[in-house]
Amino acid sequence: MADSKNPNRSVALYYYMCQNIVGTEDHVKRIRSMNAVRDNLQTTKYESFITSGSFGEGLEMRGSDLDIMMVQNRFDVCEDLKSRYHPPKIHFLMERDDVKPCYTLLRLVYGRIAEVMRHFDEHNGKLYLSSALYKQSFLIDEINIIHGPCFSDKDGDVEFAHCLHCKTWISPAEQWITRSSNSWPSDNVKQSIIKHGVLFVPIGVKGSPTEDLEWRVSFSVGEKLLINTFSHTQLLCYVLLKIILKDVLAIHSECKDLLCSYFLKTIMFWISEELPQSIWKPDNLIPCFMRCYKRLIYCVQHSVCLHYFIPENNMFENKIEGRSREILLEKLYTLYSYGWQCVLFSDQLSNFHVEMWNFKPESYILYVNDVNKILNSTLMVVENENFKTLSVEKVFENGIYQTMWCQQPSIKAVYKYFMSMYSSGLAQRISLDSKISNNKNLYKQYKRCLSTLLQNVYHDAVSGWLLLASLFYKTKQYSKALHIIRYSISKCTPEKLCDYSTVSDYQLLNLNSFQKTSFVNLRKFMLVDEIRLTNKSSLAPDELQMVDPISKVFDFYPAIAYAYFLEFLCQYHLDNVKQCQDAIQSLKLVIDSKNPSTSIALYHYLCQHIVGSEDHVKHIRYMNAVRDNIRREKDEIIITSGSFGEGLEIRGSDVDIMIVQKKVDVCEELKSRYHPNKIHLLMERDDVKPCYTLLRVVYSIKKDHEDQEDYV
Repeated sequence: MADSKNPNRSVALYYYMCQNIVGTEDHVKRIRSMNAVRDNLQTTKYESFITSGSFGEGLEMRGSDLDIMMVQNRFDVCEDLKSRYHPPKIHFLMERDDVKPCYTLLRLVYGRIAEVMRHFDEHNGKLYLSSALYKQSFLIDEINIIHGPCFSDKDGDVEFAHCLHCKTWISPAEQWITRSSNSWPSDNVKQSIIKHGVLFVPIGVKGSPTEDLEWRVSFSVGEKLLINTFSHTQLLCYVLLKIILKDVLAIHSECKDLLCSYFLKTIMFWISEELPQSIWKPDNLIPCFMRCYKRLIYCVQHSVCLHYFIPENNMFENKIEGRSREILLEKLYTLYSYGWQCVLFSDQLSNFHVEMWNFKPESYILYVNDVNKILNSTLMVVENENFKTLSVEKVFENGIYQTMWCQQPSIKAVYKYFMSMYSSGLAQRISLDSKISNNKNLYKQYKRCLSTLLQNVYHDAVSGWLLLASLFYKTKQYSKALHIIRYSISKCTPEKLCDYSTVSDYQLLNLNSFQKTSFVNLRKFMLVDEIRLTNKSSLAPDELQMVDPISKVFDFYPAIAYAYFLEFLCQYHLDNVKQCQDAIQSLKLVIDSKNPSTSIALYHYLCQHIVGSEDHVKHIRYMNAVRDNIRREKDEIIITSGSFGEGLEIRGSDVDIMIVQKKVDVCEELKSRYHPNKIHLLMERDDVKPCYTLLRVVYSIKKDHEDQEDYV
């Protein structure tokens, strides 16, 4: 099966996809490990979290989805009646009679019914957990769209599925354990899958008489473990199939909803079971892909795609048939006539040329591309931001326990990274309101918030420090806040990285030194994260809440813009007018040079509530100039000076009136002639500090004055 005709083109395609679409094998493993650690930290005795979908498999490409499965641990599902039940839990029995394979009814056999009575429906005199009612109970204002077993918000960026768990392997999937005689999957992987058991998601067979009562058996965890055993070549074959589906087939309306990624994943599992692992190598990428593609054609042609764990379930039954099947088959055959080059119909691969990729890219180039992918990972940012606002108890306890028992230093670093990130949201939920706490409790809350924020400085270079400065500002410790702010600003240097940015040539030099270290260390020292203020954050400056109460889930502010804004507020309270002006000017420069989306909000707040608009400042200056000109006299000139003279009227502003005596003239050198009606003074700077002078009288209209030669 080797690509004997031209193995170089397989290798070229392999490296092209590593650099431009999927990322390296290390990049995929990095996403998986971060997902696993985040899931472990969120898990409690009541609920377990599982990152699923493409992102859960370590893939983030165009069209990748993020599914969060939340397993309700207070429910227990079993296949057979038990002699004893755990009292706090609610127990269900699987009933598969008259139900399609891969589906089941869940009958209540033990538990406190009152807690979940609204989720039950009666059928044949027995109580069953209704999948339809169960889904409805989780709908809220922001997340109110049901899609299959999942629900999401209007944007659909993340889908959530509340699941139930059976901790034992079920009998319909028993044959899978002994079916494969090849080396894939290994016995260790099989045992891990069996040990986990199966999940149940709330969706029934469409059109079934008991559709609203049925639950689908889900092997999501097992499938994720199988995907994790794929070589990178296997994973790229899977990705190529997904690209063909989403970029080429789905653009035709007749084919759009016929196939899905799950069918392609199933085909990959069957072929992986049939072939030896030694086949899946970079120089065989194209033959391996074509074999998978031919299997897809076969499945469509015969309207059969057997579930990998429960083959009795033909997933193409009543779906891929009739005229739709004929149209889809025609499209597949047309693409097959182009051979492996059918992938070039996707705009993600249209720029691929074998000649340009007949070499292995330098390792640092691949590393930089991986860094760019992480920086621009929307799903990673969404996951991390959701994690920061998580109101789950004992996250720290979980993290400390996992860190102590973890044997891999790289994974320990990931736990510490997420514990630092979690501290951001936790600190903002600690109340600092003196109206609802006495002095003793307020001091305890302050110390707790301070210690939490000191844990928050290990996941990026700046944001944790600025939240610490916010704490000092909120507690009126302005000098301490300014000290932290100046330190933070000093860290915002050009070589630093930001989310949703591309690594520049200048930043490449610094990245080389991080290539052999962990990615979390790179983020800790090189990333400047945004400031994220949660809803009703105790650390949000009052001035921000006055102009725009943080009523949304959170608000983002670029770190450098927030730093200058906070610096202005501190200087304002310290009555340092000149420093206020400098902070405003710096903020304006940041707005001009950076993405202004949120920086401008801070700028506008200062204009609206403290300084005034640019036109307002110009108006004050204009009025001052006119007033000074009107008051001008023969012997005196009036100049409005101080902060008000500069167009500023803020707390601590002063008004200085400078009165210039026109009858006195100062010169630096002796003149041959002097105006008879003026007093003339000569500057003498010998033995005087710079910026100072003595003024010696050299000519006076008071001729008879006996001291006319003395210094004045």
